[in-house]
Amino acid sequence: MKDLKLSIVDQSPVHDGKTQAHALNDTVKLAQLADEMGYERYWIAEHHATPSYASPAPEIVIGQIAANTQNIRVGSGGVMLSHYSPYKVAEVFRTLEAFFPGRIDLGVGRAPGGAEQSTMALAYPNYPSEPQHFPYLLEALTGFIDERTPENSPFAGLETTPNGVGQPEIWTLGSSDGSIELAGSMGLGFVLALFIGTHERPADIIQRYRKMFRPRPNSAMTSAQAMISSAVICADTAEEAKLLAASHTYWKVQAHRHGIREGIKPPEECMDLYKKLPVSDQEYFDVTRDSMVTGTPEQCREILENQANYYDVDEILAVAVTYSFQKRYESYQKLADAFS
Repeated sequence: MKDLKLSIVDQSPVHDGKTQAHALNDTVKLAQLADEMGYERYWIAEHHATPSYASPAPEIVIGQIAANTQNIRVGSGGVMLSHYSPYKVAEVFRTLEAFFPGRIDLGVGRAPGGAEQSTMALAYPNYPSEPQHFPYLLEALTGFIDERTPENSPFAGLETTPNGVGQPEIWTLGSSDGSIELAGSMGLGFVLALFIGTHERPADIIQRYRKMFRPRPNSAMTSAQAMISSAVICADTAEEAKLLAASHTYWKVQAHRHGIREGIKPPEECMDLYKKLPVSDQEYFDVTRDSMVTGTPEQCREILENQANYYDVDEILAVAVTYSFQKRYESYQKLADAFS
């Protein structure tokens, strides 16, 4: 059995019926716990105009977390690149690298991270980027980070500031195999997000990415680096963990099947509401919750180790969303203890 590293993706959920401002401060507290307990890295997601998540600007939260921790790597999971100038993103993350050398990760995704209205607002007064433009945005971003813009580019010779800093690690995020060719051919890390959707993700996704990998010149990432990201909730009993998972599961039913993005509800309330759902929604709820890793710390460890062996990775990014901040905090404590 290989040694398995644990990391965290934080969507900054709004806990206990509080405000999004409270949620951001909860994120810093949780990151400090992760640093103390030996987690490898702590990534911040990007969501817009979503009452349940308080993370529209991961680059700002990254700086706060890095300043309030000592050893853990901190990054984005991920910046939704379709909204932004690759040059600006490169300068932001090189600035973070200047303050926290060797600790910054730049994870990027192609999804919008919100509904159509917020996507339009982020692009205003221009128009949202088309999905087919993502490879060009990623290529430009990589060139700016590496300061290796092609000679035939209109940006050839353009300096990316600040200078005198190292390169943040660049990772691509995907819930299937849609990004593996880009990640491999550009010499980037790849994260397979198992917590997004319930569709089958065969092990050969990671294998194909590794075969495609070609290191970038002068990059610190000299070989293929892959991780998986799973929804994980630990509790003292399997029954409690499954109950805690009901809050996020019910939210997904409303958001993904009905376009309703409301606050996260207490798990007991969610189970009462579950009984009133149409049969098709109940089936979606059941399949979604069953796709999460829930149980006692020992049970969660066994499942995660099996996932890591199946995909042949040595690091897992855990995602936990609960109504109660204390229960979420304890879930990550229990998970780390199980692997210590």
